[in-house]
Amino acid sequence: MKKLLILSLCLCAVACGNPSGKTHDTMFFDGVSDALDNGGQINLDRLEWTRQPQAFEIKDGTVTITTAPHTDLWQRTYYHFRNDNAPVLQMQTQEKFFSFVVKTDFTQSHHRFDQCGIVMYLDSENWLKGSVEFENGQFQHLGSVVTNNGWSDWATTAIPADVKTMWYRFSRREDDFCIECSTDGVNFSQMRVCHVYAATDKISFGIYACSPEESSFTAVFSDMKITECMWKAHDGQQPD
Repeated sequence: MKKLLILSLCLCAVACGNPSGKTHDTMFFDGVSDALDNGGQINLDRLEWTRQPQAFEIKDGTVTITTAPHTDLWQRTYYHFRNDNAPVLQMQTQEKFFSFVVKTDFTQSHHRFDQCGIVMYLDSENWLKGSVEFENGQFQHLGSVVTNNGWSDWATTAIPADVKTMWYRFSRREDDFCIECSTDGVNFSQMRVCHVYAATDKISFGIYACSPEESSFTAVFSDMKITECMWKAHDGQQPD
């Protein structure tokens, strides 16, 4: 009888403390909240791999990833194949308003589609990425891919082949996102505004690198930080 009484009291305490009945992940580490509490500095030791590469290094605020051949992220559209094996290094957050900045160095890229940049990878069928993809000795593609419900798109513009570094700023406003780029880390230009249907609460985002064809190169990521959301609310027509 005493054991039943104690069990009942425990269950009552749980129910009263959590009337919604939802469970909470007490082990969840919010990388954005932690960074904002530390002046924007990201704890790189708490980032998590999806498909850890064979060759990488995390040291002194810099991440290097050496790609393996035939690694990529793409789903279905136009090419009619599904590639889902690129290494991705991310943090998790439930924060709804923030910006993430990173500098990428792809000096070693040399083969068609070699690429590195920012990513928000939720699962194989819901993600986005922004990067520079090597094309040839004359030009390369600065672009972004958004994949919703298993279908990818690709929006690009040609830039000179001698560009070897690029900054990105990834911003979240609830379940809408903005990708920006910069050549100096100060003046950013909009690349993409998009909606990701699966990004309703907790998301994962960070960096990636891959070589879709028979190639390998080392990508360098540095100057990573979290800031308040730099993608400000629209100051024109009001929402419906």
